Amino acid sequence: MKEFLGKYLKGDPYIWFVVFALSVYGVLAVYSSTGAMAWQDRGGDTEYYLFKHSALLIFGLFTMWLTHMVNIQYFSRIAQIMLILAVPLLIYTLLFGVEINDARRWVMLPGIGLTVQTSDFAKLALVAFVARFMAKRQGEVHDFKKTLMPILGIILGICLLIFPEDFSTSAVLFLTSMLVLFLGRIPLKQVGLLVGIGVLVLGGAFAYVMNTDVEFGRIATMKSRIEAFTDGSDDGGTYQSRHAKIAVARGGFTGTGPGRSRQKNFLPSPFADFIYAIIIEEYGSIFGGLALIVLYMLLLYRSFRIVLKSENSLAALLAIGLAFSLVVQALINMGVAVNILPVTGLALPIVSRGGTSILFVSIALGIILSASRTIYPERENA
Repeated sequence: MKEFLGKYLKGDPYIWFVVFALSVYGVLAVYSSTGAMAWQDRGGDTEYYLFKHSALLIFGLFTMWLTHMVNIQYFSRIAQIMLILAVPLLIYTLLFGVEINDARRWVMLPGIGLTVQTSDFAKLALVAFVARFMAKRQGEVHDFKKTLMPILGIILGICLLIFPEDFSTSAVLFLTSMLVLFLGRIPLKQVGLLVGIGVLVLGGAFAYVMNTDVEFGRIATMKSRIEAFTDGSDDGGTYQSRHAKIAVARGGFTGTGPGRSRQKNFLPSPFADFIYAIIIEEYGSIFGGLALIVLYMLLLYRSFRIVLKSENSLAALLAIGLAFSLVVQALINMGVAVNILPVTGLALPIVSRGGTSILFVSIALGIILSASRTIYPERENA
């Protein structure tokens, strides 16, 4: 068995464990939390969404496996192509995208009727491109005009295109990009300058929309959620927040048991945005809430290990950039569920029900595993 796993599952075994563990949590939680929707939309066929999610997850895991078999250097060229495609896709989404739940974040693929959230694609593209850029400019990291200004312009451009419909994703993407620049050996003073410029641009845009009546995109919704959270109205949040807190309180330390959540019948998107609350309700704060935090932290730790151990700059920067973005997204989702952050709409990576989001997360994890192969030569020869 060990020889089989070593032959077909390359790279860091701990990351493989994290992926499979999160997948199990996701399948169990999605099956439980889609019950009400199954009765409403599928005439009580509760297995429909289980099989659909499982099929998407299996396809995602297969995509991750294919991706992890690709040599890490190939992603250097792929990153360029993805970034070139990301810009027109984001512009098209803002202008003509499909609107779902009052958000215009998706485009419809012609012929097959499948929607794609373009910000997921752009996030993957930008992190990969920044990692590539810094890996190739290691000898010029002190040149502000030649290195820092061009990459800052690209980062801010992508983030501002995502901002109107998805502020939280644009903020996570900006922070991730700054981390990659810092680990790419850019002097701390210059990183501080870049962060300052970015905060002025994004913060200025944020301050503008919070003090005006801008109706473009999801800005009005974002504004109302932040105001409700900060002024403590409606018990510090929204209808979702109240029921999420009830779910967390009912779960206690050990949980009510698999499938025994009550709040899944009241929470909007209990299988996506608030799935963490459902997991705590059913599996408790220890075996549900804390266990998930440990799994995501293990992913981040093993990715930092790639930074410390790998001699390949591209592998190191790709691994930590992608892992950081996934873990921060997960922590934001968890923070929303326990009401320490305003409602954002970010899914829990691998765990939440989704379509193309699972695919892009799987590709990101595949790239991280491909990067980890650079420090596991013994598994390469297994």
